[in-house]
Amino acid sequence: MVTLNTGLRRVEPYFFHHRMHTKERWKDRSILDVFVQEFRNRSPDYYKNAIEKGWITVNKSVVSPETIVRTNDVIRHAEHFHETPITARPFCIISHDDDVLVVDKPGGIPMHSSGRYRYNSAVEILKQALNIPRLYPINRLDRHTSGLVIMALTPERATEISLDIERRMVQKEYLCRVQGEFPPGKIVCDAPIKPISFKLSLHYVHEDGKPCMTEFERISYNGQTSVLKCRPLTGRTHQIRVHLRYLGFPIANDPMYNFTPVTPWLPPPMTFMSNSKAEQVIQHLLDMTCYEQEEVQDNTNNSTSSSGSDVCPECSMLLPREPTPETNFGIYLHAWRYQGKGWDYKTKYPKWVHEPFNDSVVPAYM
Repeated sequence: MVTLNTGLRRVEPYFFHHRMHTKERWKDRSILDVFVQEFRNRSPDYYKNAIEKGWITVNKSVVSPETIVRTNDVIRHAEHFHETPITARPFCIISHDDDVLVVDKPGGIPMHSSGRYRYNSAVEILKQALNIPRLYPINRLDRHTSGLVIMALTPERATEISLDIERRMVQKEYLCRVQGEFPPGKIVCDAPIKPISFKLSLHYVHEDGKPCMTEFERISYNGQTSVLKCRPLTGRTHQIRVHLRYLGFPIANDPMYNFTPVTPWLPPPMTFMSNSKAEQVIQHLLDMTCYEQEEVQDNTNNSTSSSGSDVCPECSMLLPREPTPETNFGIYLHAWRYQGKGWDYKTKYPKWVHEPFNDSVVPAYM
């Protein structure tokens, strides 16, 4: 069940059924040890309780925490799933015909089901709202990025547009607001980008990175922040965000690549990341993640949940702090226009592009 109120879209908790075959490294270990060591998003107490309740079974049979896992065992886990609330701002439909759907996605909504998002993902929301059985996303925007999303309604059309993008036959234009006075004129950045940590979704400029290129052009400057038009000529993950950080003009409210208290370990502007530095950054961010998880648990008495309770009565999971309607769900990065062979789609400008702009709403990162 989905509810829309106080500016948020909430999915009521539900049971999600996982089914998995025994992996080689799980053999001859207890079922409790397998879950505690392999799936660390839950506590040992949760897994012990789930096994005893019959939420975790082996070959459809209720077992004890000490049960040994054997070859060919089929393990099932009925997980009580709590989705993270997202903004209730609607998608704006730009175009909808027999083989393509084009929408303006609000920031803060992931494209696909992953992590703590399933029904609160762009694909699932649009499938349900428009009664479309299958969607094939062409350009996969980051969760934090707003703007133009192209989805094919047939695999043939998806392949056709995707190939055009790979062959650089599609022109892409983004808008962003960055810290500082970006130089006038056109600036091209061709620093190579490498995934530093897939788990943390962190990418940065590295000598072993893949070639990529972004063209930037300043639209305005108000004394504190600049609005830019960005033209990515390649399609690396986080390319615009990383190139702007590398140039010394990060997106003004980017929590990952700005000069934030969370990321003082990233290299200074115009500096590649070394392998040793990458290891330090990953460890610091993992430590920060663990610290934040402990903070959530330590502060649950101050958290606000939709049920009015700090602990889920069904699975005893500590409920995370719920965002307020004023929360800025996205960053100042917007996919504005995509133009290809025989088609041209664009959105309206987001509000933060226009001047005068209230820079006091930007986090004081610098």
